[in-house]
Amino acid sequence: MDSGASKAIPFTDDEELFAESALHASIPEELFKLSEIDVMYDDTSSTLWSYMNPADRPSFTREMLDNFEEWQRQIARGFGPDKVPLRYLVLGSRASDVFCFGGDLALFQRLIRERDRDGLVNYGHRCCAILHRNIEALDIPMLTIGMVQGAALGGGFEALLSFDYIIAERTATFGLPEVMFGLFPGMGAHALLSRKIGSSMAERLIMSNETYTAEQMYEMGIVHQLAEPGDGVNATRDFIKKSERRHAGLVGSRRATKEVWNLQLSELNRITELWADTALELREQDLKVMNRLTTAQERLAERIAAA
Repeated sequence: MDSGASKAIPFTDDEELFAESALHASIPEELFKLSEIDVMYDDTSSTLWSYMNPADRPSFTREMLDNFEEWQRQIARGFGPDKVPLRYLVLGSRASDVFCFGGDLALFQRLIRERDRDGLVNYGHRCCAILHRNIEALDIPMLTIGMVQGAALGGGFEALLSFDYIIAERTATFGLPEVMFGLFPGMGAHALLSRKIGSSMAERLIMSNETYTAEQMYEMGIVHQLAEPGDGVNATRDFIKKSERRHAGLVGSRRATKEVWNLQLSELNRITELWADTALELREQDLKVMNRLTTAQERLAERIAAA
């Protein structure tokens, strides 16, 4: 697989597209000034391409959550009926071979050692609110697409479950490692996986501590389309092109599915509060396992940055 940001750029004239996006008078300019999310608007397909571009380890730090909250706020402000048209919202990652490692494990360790339940709950509630707004597509008649070109672990996997469609390169991997240090995924996995694949299969996946391939996720029905290594962007563009004539039907179908789900933010918040209470019961040996995973992820991020 090609390394670096090149595979995460949807068009060869990326810089020109970015400049045109920033000059679009009706789009809030704040959307193009986010510190950890790169955003480009393609008016030919009414698609907003967004890429996580973290300053540090590719995980959901508080700074990244700030970016996502502002990202959603500005999209809701600038796009939709009677505003700038938005038919597709795509999220990928600039980090080579990593979509997202998930929650901020370094922060979790500190809050647990400080017995700061409010800090854990606040973090979880923020994640749940972002997730729920994405499930509702920000009340815009659009399709949301998670584009995976690397590892999607823990909260990174959970975040993907909130998208209408997931397109993954065959070399992408998925996993929920929380059980290895005595926890469980607390920001959407139980609620969304149970609705997507049934509670028994969801429990098996959550408790397995296994890493799954994109093809396995496709067979389960979680990934919707596979792409060849390095071809995720082209596959996403093809998906958008093929979806044009049936866009209204696809949007309506997704809305119907979510009506059946009846997933309320309050349910997500209750689960994340259970997660916080469980986190405070972790033993020192559990925290040491969490710290080893954190260190391994940091080393991988450093190798990626140096490549």
